[in-house]
Amino acid sequence: QVQLVESGGGLVQAGGSLRLSCAASGIIFSDRAMKWYRQVPGSERELVAAITSGGSTNYADSVKGRFTISRENAKNTVYLQMNRLKLEDTAVYYCNTLLYLRNYWGKGTLVTVSS
Repeated sequence: QVQLVESGGGLVQAGGSLRLSCAASGIIFSDRAMKWYRQVPGSERELVAAITSGGSTNYADSVKGRFTISRENAKNTVYLQMNRLKLEDTAVYYCNTLLYLRNYWGKGTLVTVSS
């Protein structure tokens, strides 16, 4: 069964950095595109960053130049390096992959950016 487990969230001051990790199991990780989403209570989940199986990346405009998505296939792990964090980056961050037209999600990790 597919499992995605996020870690690395926490409380950080504005301007600081965090690195999120998502460990995947139950899939052939190297074959799968992986994505990071985030959600603020009362708002829809939004796509933050994505990485293809070949390593191509794309980002939401709001995080371009500050966030970097990467993957380490040997560890079945995708990362989200978040730099120059802003108050508006506060959210629960979710790891996602699509397999046979079904979306799989982790339980999320909370990132709180304080002033």
